Amino acid sequence: MSEPNVAQATESIYASLRADNADIDAHIATLKAALTREGIKQAVFDPTKLAQNNRSGRKLMQAYFRQRGVSVRFSD
Repeated sequence: MSEPNVAQATESIYASLRADNADIDAHIATLKAALTREGIKQAVFDPTKLAQNNRSGRKLMQAYFRQRGVSVRFSD
């Protein structure tokens, strides 16, 4: 089985967020590896797909991902 790309890893994170953050750390590690392989500096998330689409929720998500080595930004 091939390594997941950034889009697949991002979808896994959305699914994990909907499932009360089940295995979120493993999905973040997968996303980090995919970003590195593809040479991308930041992960881009759609705020409408987040459980908490408010400023506080987005900032908490950015801080949590940053602690695990992934820079996050949100699409407009």
